[in-house]
Amino acid sequence: MRRRAADYRRPVRRRLSCWIWSLLGIFSIVGFVLFVVHHHHDHEDHVEQPVLERESRNEQVVHERMNLTQEMLSVNSYARQIAEQTTLAKAYIIIAKEHNNLHLAWELSTKIRSCQLLLSKAAMRDEPISLDEAEPNIRSLSSLILKAQDAHYDIATTMMTMKSHIQALEERANAASVQSMMFGQLTAESLPKNLHCLEMKLMADWLTKKSLQDFADERRNSPRLVDNNLYHFCIFSDNLLAVSVVINSTVANADHPKQLVFHVVTDSIHYGVMLAWFLNNDFKGSTVEVQNIDNFTWLNSSYSPAVKQLMSTDSRKYYFDGSQDTGVEPKFRNPKYIHLLNHLRFYIPEIYPQLEKIVFLDDDVVVQKDLTPLFSLDLHGNVNGAVETCLEAFHRYYKYLNFSNPLISSKFDPQACGWAFGMNVFDLIAWRKASVTARYHYWIEQNADRTIWKLGTLPPGLLAFYGMTEPLDRRWHVLGLGYDVNVDNRLIESAAVVHFNGNMKPWLKLRINRYRPLWERYVNQTHPHLQDCATH
Repeated sequence: MRRRAADYRRPVRRRLSCWIWSLLGIFSIVGFVLFVVHHHHDHEDHVEQPVLERESRNEQVVHERMNLTQEMLSVNSYARQIAEQTTLAKAYIIIAKEHNNLHLAWELSTKIRSCQLLLSKAAMRDEPISLDEAEPNIRSLSSLILKAQDAHYDIATTMMTMKSHIQALEERANAASVQSMMFGQLTAESLPKNLHCLEMKLMADWLTKKSLQDFADERRNSPRLVDNNLYHFCIFSDNLLAVSVVINSTVANADHPKQLVFHVVTDSIHYGVMLAWFLNNDFKGSTVEVQNIDNFTWLNSSYSPAVKQLMSTDSRKYYFDGSQDTGVEPKFRNPKYIHLLNHLRFYIPEIYPQLEKIVFLDDDVVVQKDLTPLFSLDLHGNVNGAVETCLEAFHRYYKYLNFSNPLISSKFDPQACGWAFGMNVFDLIAWRKASVTARYHYWIEQNADRTIWKLGTLPPGLLAFYGMTEPLDRRWHVLGLGYDVNVDNRLIESAAVVHFNGNMKPWLKLRINRYRPLWERYVNQTHPHLQDCATH
């Protein structure tokens, strides 16, 4: 038989030898790795116990210094470990019930109740959970969780159950958040009993004391009300005590209080109450005028599209019928936005046709400095002097208005700076010349379907006064005391006006107690009616 060439056979031998050496190399590497790992584990066995003992001692020191709240936030705490095991055990309860393993579900439930009782006791005594308390609960619950895992409740099943559990908790949390918001709004809209008591007493005074009504008639046509050499302020509100604090704080900090004139407009229900209060109290010689909005016969649906919309059936259903359009946030349904007093700020030139300049004040502000220098500020031909609020991004125009609407995007800068109502100086001559009220009417008509903005008077104000607002020094008007607990004290002290904008008004129990003295110092606590109503 003919033999193959030698050069053909040698490559085969070389390939075989290469494979053998490769396998030997691999086995050597694996053996070395196994040796290192085994040696490492032996070393860990020797040091693990002392390390655990040291960690246990360290954790004991840490636990002794923490209360339960701090402990729950600590990664190494017993309370947190118990809470996490309890959450996992709850998931296994659901899985056990689905697999009809009722005995395991009962065991887990019993142990969970024991753990919850331990956490409750720790919270009540405001002390951390000790190692002696935690260890039996952690061990027994761990053994039950291992038992559940041995019952073939695999990780995939557990993850799916946990996911559905988390989704259910998120839904409950969202529902609770919405409910909390609604309760907060109800509280903010309600009148405390002591203020209701005060109003009832004042109404009785107004109805029974004819001398008060005669005095009101005498002061109705005072020439001071139209004297442009005096300093005029307007407040539109149905909250007696709030308006009284605004006026008290303004005159208390004024250099010349006798030169101040306050124009108050309220509704027919509170008209007699307001007159009885302001006619019976002295405000350092300043003048206080009270008007009834129902006497503004010119402010009707044929003149004002705002009145027409506010009185429409659709608007009332939108603000008062909670069953409609559940996708709308509760804050967008606040009935205060349908109150005509809230929109009077856009009709100031019509209400005071003979005045040239006026300062508008919300009823939830407190004045801390003399405001008369506002009247000598140069507004550079602008209509509205206001403090800008665009230090944060969310106070720019695009956050208030719908810029997907071409009518808005074509006329306004989305990055334009917002400003605040609450303390504004208005040049009424420039207002009339620029027809600002007509501009307001135009935008109200464009927003009949509420697609340009959702709520409030600020968005139409941003539109109506666009390009006609003079920015004022920030210290003239500091906001946030009705929702922000962290307003800088130095900013508050330097402010001419502090504004309790938000739901946490100073006259409510919902208030932020840190700021309440700023408002309370201007309440006339010596008045007999207030003393009588203090216990209500």
